[in-house]
Amino acid sequence: MMHDTPKAADATFLLLDWYDRHHRDLPWRVSPPMTRKGVLADPYHVWLSEVMLQQTTVQAVKAYFNKFLTLWPTINDLAAAETEDVMKAWAGLGYYARARNLKKCAEAVAGEHGGRFPDSEEALKALPGIGGYTAAAVAAIAFNRRSAVLDGNVERVISRLYAIETPLPAAKPEMRARVLALTPEDRPGDFAQAMMDLGATICSPKRPACSLCPFRASCLALATADPETFPRKAEKKQKPLRLGAAFVAIDRSNAVYLQKRADTGLLGGMTEVPGTGWTARRDGETSIAAQPFAASWESCGTITHVFTHFELRLSIYRANVQRAETGLNGWWEPIASLGAQALPTVMKKAIAQAIPSAFKAERS
Repeated sequence: MMHDTPKAADATFLLLDWYDRHHRDLPWRVSPPMTRKGVLADPYHVWLSEVMLQQTTVQAVKAYFNKFLTLWPTINDLAAAETEDVMKAWAGLGYYARARNLKKCAEAVAGEHGGRFPDSEEALKALPGIGGYTAAAVAAIAFNRRSAVLDGNVERVISRLYAIETPLPAAKPEMRARVLALTPEDRPGDFAQAMMDLGATICSPKRPACSLCPFRASCLALATADPETFPRKAEKKQKPLRLGAAFVAIDRSNAVYLQKRADTGLLGGMTEVPGTGWTARRDGETSIAAQPFAASWESCGTITHVFTHFELRLSIYRANVQRAETGLNGWWEPIASLGAQALPTVMKKAIAQAIPSAFKAERS
């Protein structure tokens, strides 16, 4: 049996026909048949969901998306919100620069564009925190612009369809060109979402359901190789290890001492317990000697947290203290309300290591 890559028109028809019947229903999406009648998704909803979905699963994002819309129903509401409130609502999603950029972008749209997102890919990329992928997604899905939308799911589909041998990330320009060539003038937003859905549900990283794929007759990876080996990836470098210490202080009223991180840098503007810098050194930086103030600190073991570019290992210490002992500029937060604070996951891990009952309601 001969396997030829599909003509653009044929591929579009096959994929959109599959999408019409098998699309996912998502809270930020307008699905067929409404899109076929010209109804498009709210640009605010598309943008918000796409920012949240970066490095995060659909299942995890749904609750956050609904919470944000409840708190800030429009882009103008989000622009007017307190940054601290936005960071608190974001806590747990990770990659906190996204939350800071979310607020900056909302302010730009509200202040410079009258509360309306621009409708072109180039104009969208000029907004704070919007890169090439998000601009293409919003342009295609919210404004029906013919844009090449290339996320991880689409990369997998297109690399297998054309058996692209160049490893990522070097393969991205070729992948983008292939996707653009397949993207139709009509229904480009549905096409983009169909490619995402195909990668998420059928063309999965492991054990893809090739027999159900609309591209099965033309997929070069299926015909000539093992689809699971695509996309090709450059060999990963081992992540460097950084060390540090975190100090969890508890007072008589069962409150934990917290402080705010600097607004810039990793986890900027988030809430933390006192601690050391994160370093590759092993010269006592993680010992009790690094305590933020004098107290009877006791070791509670270590935690490990993996960031994008490094692995962090924190030594955790706990002490029962008098409030006047700290001499710092933070605040005392009751354990029962810790979950409402803008604590990144690594800080929640640190506190839970010292106080196993903390965040119990979140885990149940």
